[in-house]
Amino acid sequence: MTLCFFVGFNKRMRKILSCTFPLFIILLFMSACAKKQVVKAQPLSPANSFARANALFNKKDYDKALRLFRMVKVRDVSGKIAPLAALRIANCYEKQDEPDSAIEAYRKFLDTYPDNMYAPYAQYRIAMIYFSQIQGYDRGYGAAKKALEEFRKLKMLYPRNPYKDSIAMHISRCRYIMASYEFMVGNFYYKKKAYRGALGRFEGIMQDYPDFVRMPQVLYLAASSCRALGDASKAALYVGQLEKRWPDSVYAAKAKKKKLAWAGK
Repeated sequence: MTLCFFVGFNKRMRKILSCTFPLFIILLFMSACAKKQVVKAQPLSPANSFARANALFNKKDYDKALRLFRMVKVRDVSGKIAPLAALRIANCYEKQDEPDSAIEAYRKFLDTYPDNMYAPYAQYRIAMIYFSQIQGYDRGYGAAKKALEEFRKLKMLYPRNPYKDSIAMHISRCRYIMASYEFMVGNFYYKKKAYRGALGRFEGIMQDYPDFVRMPQVLYLAASSCRALGDASKAALYVGQLEKRWPDSVYAAKAKKKKLAWAGK
């Protein structure tokens, strides 16, 4: 009786084990995989994460790159990678055509790392974002004015910056846009016979933009405005400057025909 019981018991155990053993193997395998997955889920170092974010940036996947750069900036306790990540955040915004966010990010970089080797670059990018928004002198005055301010700030704060040739060219363009806008407004007033308003614009150009390419015309219209306002002496002064500096210009010839009337003689 006892022997039969053990024989029967052993048969039942073998049957149970034969059914559960494959399940045991599966569970063991799943446990091993889970351990491997846990190992893979370990966060990358800031340097590796930055490299990965840069790769995404170069592939133009700016959304993912931006998220990763933000994470690097927060997690980098060494302070070596964080400045680069902060700069790249601004780059991402710029590439995504979000100029306001890009400018804000560049300014934050400059506030946080004013002595960083890339600070001149950040200041240059701010100026260039404004410069890229210029849409001709009729609608570009505001952007040109802001760009000019930022380029001048770059020259003042970082005199050894590597963008000197570019800055000179862009400053010249900004000044031309601003002077052209002032001339457009002044000429509009002049044609409407609002001579006082016109003269204010023309004299502003003389003072702020003495190298303006249309200066002969500015002087001519300023003198004409003065004559219309009854100020013959100032009209003669502007005619004299015109004849002295641009004697062969079309406007010097036109002024010559009316010089006596403007001088009150």
